[in-house]
Amino acid sequence: MTSPSSFAPTLWARIHRVPLVLQIAIGMLLAVALALVWPAAARAVALLGDVFVMALKSVAPVLVLVLVAASIASHKRGQDTRIRPVLLLYVLGTLGAALIGVAASFLWPTALTLTAQAAQGTPPQAVGEVLKNLLLSAVTNPVKALLDANYIGLLAWGVALGLALRQASESTQQVLLDGADALSQVVHWVIRLAPLGIFGLVAGTLATSGLSALLGYTRLLAVMVGSMAVVALLLNPLIVWLKTRRNPYPLVFTCLRESGVTAFFTRSSAANIPVNLALCERLKLDEDTYSVSIPLGATINMAGAAITISVMSLAAAHTLGVRVDFGTALLLSVVSTLAACGASGVAGGSLLLIPMATSLLGLSTDVGMQVVAIGFVISVVQDSCETALNSSTDVLFTAAALAPPAPAPLVPAQLREV
Repeated sequence: MTSPSSFAPTLWARIHRVPLVLQIAIGMLLAVALALVWPAAARAVALLGDVFVMALKSVAPVLVLVLVAASIASHKRGQDTRIRPVLLLYVLGTLGAALIGVAASFLWPTALTLTAQAAQGTPPQAVGEVLKNLLLSAVTNPVKALLDANYIGLLAWGVALGLALRQASESTQQVLLDGADALSQVVHWVIRLAPLGIFGLVAGTLATSGLSALLGYTRLLAVMVGSMAVVALLLNPLIVWLKTRRNPYPLVFTCLRESGVTAFFTRSSAANIPVNLALCERLKLDEDTYSVSIPLGATINMAGAAITISVMSLAAAHTLGVRVDFGTALLLSVVSTLAACGASGVAGGSLLLIPMATSLLGLSTDVGMQVVAIGFVISVVQDSCETALNSSTDVLFTAAALAPPAPAPLVPAQLREV
């Protein structure tokens, strides 16, 4: 007979053997049922989701700083980290997404009613201001960067510390590596709580917001989500195939399943950094590369944000009868790409960059801010899809850039079977 003391470890072992994605799916189904049957309880369990997201956001800044510093400090001279191909894929993917968003807006001109809640925040007014903010963020105080989760600053300080510590003794470098391993273990513990966290997020969202606020903007939402689906299922696989010359879809679906699902509900590329790092480890990628490319991707690889900025800007232009020629639309794609690279890695980070793009079309700042307000209304779906695309693409392009030349599968067998 099993004793009570041994029952808990046995139960935990059985739960641990269930794939994490299946646990998340079960949590989502239970959350939907709870929100429909007992809305008050669903709003109460939303605390689980808040705790989960806060835990990810809390550990991610320290993890990024230590991982980047440890990776660079322990890098051996002559060892190729292959960051440059990853950056190239990031830029190509974001620019391609912006072009798809512009094309979709011309194919299906979307009508908007610019009456919404007043948006908060002060958006940048020009590309130069975005670049200026990026530069100032890179040289901010490291303690302030940690407190504010400023990932540009953390990346810059991580690189600087890593370069400075390359001349340190092996024992010092080993301490840094041990610290990175310890933080990675903490992240692993947090990620194991994802089913509970997403259960709380889904239940709270359905119980408090629902989908009624989205009905007035379904056409706009359909264009945006449709464009993101085209990028995720057509453009990104094409880019990966051109890079690897192998079937990209096993890797694409693995990234969407393992990274996109959690990003969809956390709505934060920054909070999803630990999830992506763990996925890269399971994919057996080079840690010297992904420890830098994943945090960097959470900051500059923003295909979904490029779609949001371009589609919503052109929607406002169509609504007000502003004619946009081909040259201006092409310039808008480039501006959307640059603006997306400066978008924050937190929920709704791309919305405050919309007025910069609308000003390019000759629209006033007030109109741009009204569009931002509409973005907040539809952000329940828009921002979730945007973040899922952004975050899953970080792993996708990192894996594609690190693909071996031999015709081996892009995804390990154990992950394909999940």
